[in-house]
Parts: sequence; structure tokens; C-alpha cells
Amino acid sequence: MQQRIGVVGVGLMGGWLARHLLAAGFSVTAHDIDPAKVEAIVKAGGKKAGSPGQIAPQVDVIILSLPNSYIVNEVVHDSLKLFETGRKGQIVLDASTADPAMSVELAGKLRAKGIEMLDATISGTSEMAAVKDTIFMVGGNKETYEQCIPLFAAMGREWVYMGDNGKGAVIKLVVNLVLSLNRMGLAEGLTLAKKAGLDQLQTLEVLKKSAASSKVMDQKGYRMVNKQFLPPIGHLAVHYKDVRLMLALGASLDCPLPLLSLNAQALASEISKGRGEWDSSDIINFYNELANV
Repeated sequence: MQQRIGVVGVGLMGGWLARHLLAAGFSVTAHDIDPAKVEAIVKAGGKKAGSPGQIAPQVDVIILSLPNSYIVNEVVHDSLKLFETGRKGQIVLDASTADPAMSVELAGKLRAKGIEMLDATISGTSEMAAVKDTIFMVGGNKETYEQCIPLFAAMGREWVYMGDNGKGAVIKLVVNLVLSLNRMGLAEGLTLAKKAGLDQLQTLEVLKKSAASSKVMDQKGYRMVNKQFLPPIGHLAVHYKDVRLMLALGASLDCPLPLLSLNAQALASEISKGRGEWDSSDIINFYNELANV
């Protein structure tokens, strides 16, 4: 029998996960603090639960697409009441950008209840999720991972098993670290180009054809050049939260992250100007104002 799925958090990313599962023929029950987002999934063929506490008894797998590990813990304990309503053999996929240590701790508590949790992190923007151009990077029990491969295949382009619980959360931070520095490098280069009298759009097109080309140029380059920071496909404040997780992980391992530390200061500067809800491509404004362009 095909697995029944609950998706908690059907916003920019979770909404597309739910839609892809529905398109693949899975039964999907959705929940979100925004009723309009749930209704959108219902219109696409999904179901809604009367309350979060009713979800666990109705599904086999629960996918969490939430802002951070603190909210994941709150939802698991207080909203879903998994330690009361969950059952042995149930699976939780945490698709959030998680704190690795908190993820490991929660997985251990759920395992004691007979519930397996995977940190099933995702690399890709919501726009990439819309066309299934994402990769799932997964930590946890390998047998559970293998059981969930049909779900990953329905929702994304690729999936990879990274190891024990927490490893999926760690690789997500590593991927986002490199992405963050790529964005900052692109912003710095475009700023220098403008200061030197080059056309930024033409510069971007040249960069895309050069050895410096990266997916960041497709995802954020045109937003930078066109100053298209709203509506966002990735909030600056959410990204800053991720960067602080990366720095905390580095500190716990005595691993120096000097470039990321500078990036964090640039992000903090933009957020202090009230731009936290802007797209993360706003990092170019940090340079625009430094260079007075």
C-alpha cells in the first residue's frame, strides 16, 4: 500500500513538495498556520486535518518544512503531539535547515518512541523546487532512507544518503555556506564592474559564459542587476539565520570561517536597514552603498 503523507508547512518550499507528491499519486494531508496555504493544497487534491494533533494517526510519513529547529521541536511536541499520537514505524522527514545537534537529539527521542526521523535537507530555491530541480541530502537510519526513496523521487531531481542523523543537516549548512559566498562574490564583482563603467547586465552575461560561471548567476544575478528584491524567493533574514548556524557549527569544531564571518556582518548590516524580508540577492546593496554606486 502506498504511503500516506502529512506535510506540515506548505509555504514557498513545502507547498511544492506537497504538490509534487499529489502529482505522483500520494495521499497528502497538509497543515500550515496560514489557512490560505492549506486551502491551495486542498484545491490541488490534498486534504486538511481538523487540527495538527489529528495528522499523525492518519499518515505514515510526516514531512516538516519549517523555518528552524526550535519550531520543529515545538511542532513535534506541542502541535502534532507525536510523543502521544505517533506510532511505531512512523517516519518523520525534517526538510528544514536544521541545527545538527538539535536534529540528532530529537531523532534520538523519537527513535525511543519507535518513530524514525531523517534530516532530509534540500538544496535548491523554491523556484527550483517548482520544477523538481532539487537534491535531497539525507541523514539517519539507512533502511528508513531507502523506504523513502519513492518520496524523494516524487519531490526532487536527486537524493543522496549522507550517513547518521545530523549529517544531512551538516551538508546543508556546507552547501549554503558556499552559496552565500558565491552570492557575495558575484555582488562584489558586479559592483566593481559598475564602478569601472561597465554595463552590469552585459557583465553578468559574460560571467555566465566564463570560467567563473555558477548557478548563483542564474538564480540571483538578474535580481541583483535589476534590483528585484521583492517578492523574495529566499528571505535575507532566513539566510542570516542559516549563516549563524554555520558559524556556530564552525565554532564548536574549532574550524575557522573568516570569509563567512565577513558575510555575516554584511547580512547583519542589510537587516539593520529593515531589509530582512527582501530577497537574499539584496547583498549587492551592501556593496552599492559601500562603493556609492
